[in-house]
Amino acid sequence: MKKLKTLRESRNLTQVDLAEISGIPQSTISRIESGFFKKGPSINNVVKLAKALGVQVAELLEDDEESKET
Repeated sequence: MKKLKTLRESRNLTQVDLAEISGIPQSTISRIESGFFKKGPSINNVVKLAKALGVQVAELLEDDEESKET
């Protein structure tokens, strides 16, 4: 989920900030941003992150869908 870091940084949020806002542990956010999860994060976490960042789920997943097409 490459776009997560970009969206987080564009809002001047640290991983700790996003963890507090979303209720997702910072360690999980770090793993998501680094691509640790081969199948991606759970849909529940994607929804929480999108809500915390003020974006639609589709926008958060946008880059992942594009990379599958190539």
